[in-house]
Amino acid sequence: MEPANLKMGNKNIKNGMTELDKMLQAALIKANDKYSVPPQIIWIENSTIATLGNFSASTGKAKSKKTFNVSALVAASLSNGNVLHYRAELPGNKRKILYVDTEQSRFHCQRVMQRILRLAGLPEDSDCDNLVFFGLREFDPATRLKLIEHALHKDEGYGLVIIDGIRDLLLDINNPGESVMVINKLMQWSSQFNLHIHCVLHLNKGDDNIRGHIGTELANKAETVLVIKKNLIDANISEVKALTIRDREFEPFAFKINNNGLPENTEAIIEEMEMVRSKRSPISDLTEEEHSQALKVAFNNNEISGYGKMIKALTDGYSSIGFSRGRTVMSKLLSFLIEKGYVEREKNIFRRSN
Repeated sequence: MEPANLKMGNKNIKNGMTELDKMLQAALIKANDKYSVPPQIIWIENSTIATLGNFSASTGKAKSKKTFNVSALVAASLSNGNVLHYRAELPGNKRKILYVDTEQSRFHCQRVMQRILRLAGLPEDSDCDNLVFFGLREFDPATRLKLIEHALHKDEGYGLVIIDGIRDLLLDINNPGESVMVINKLMQWSSQFNLHIHCVLHLNKGDDNIRGHIGTELANKAETVLVIKKNLIDANISEVKALTIRDREFEPFAFKINNNGLPENTEAIIEEMEMVRSKRSPISDLTEEEHSQALKVAFNNNEISGYGKMIKALTDGYSSIGFSRGRTVMSKLLSFLIEKGYVEREKNIFRRSN
């Protein structure tokens, strides 16, 4: 006797295509089909960071000025022009931008909106039809998801969606099931509504990994992930670089906040500081905090077996704080770390000291 579900499947087949058949047919890729190249909408210099039908992210630690950076990206998109190093061109039927903030008060949300308008060269005391801003702080994660989806269904003119605080679309940032569900929503929305979604998420306090399981999923699936970090020499300056990018990598750039409360480029200052940084000695100039941060990245809570692997881990760890050196310097640095008690060595096994 056939199981009930099999009978139902056979019945559906007799009556024509099942829902699964229809879904597979729609998902079928054929060699002779013609697919259009996803429209590019946002660039940094000549590197594409956003296309319609995809999603991206900005990440950084607290007070790194992530939202200021996103404000510049949105302002470039709103004006179809250039702001900081961002250049944008949204199609005529996709000029609207939906900005969703999940954690700030309405007062602070309005300040972000006004900053975007000023950067775009628009009056800050008049609503702009192409910028729709929602503050969803008071809602639970499930309701936030429903509200975003409802907004997308109501207007087909959105070309760019900002979710400032994607962490707040989940109850548990480390829950694999919730994380996959939210990432699937981003993929579904960006494809279904033919738009680009840019998310904002924090880095871990103790290292440079994106927070939680949602961060891992985001880094694996996003078109571009931008990292915003405070400059090691001048905390008033923030640096922007690519953590992951599908297109060619762009040269990192930096900005500071001017007297009008707006981000502005600081190329000359960064060039000067890079020259200073390149002359620094790992033993005499690196602070204890910098060593600690670099070693967290290098060891990642694990012991390391083998001298070569240790040197590679140190190279990666110290590069994450802006201290990039060759193998000779890293070898001297390892000897220094062992001598000072930062690193313990037992034969060919290396451990970070507690």
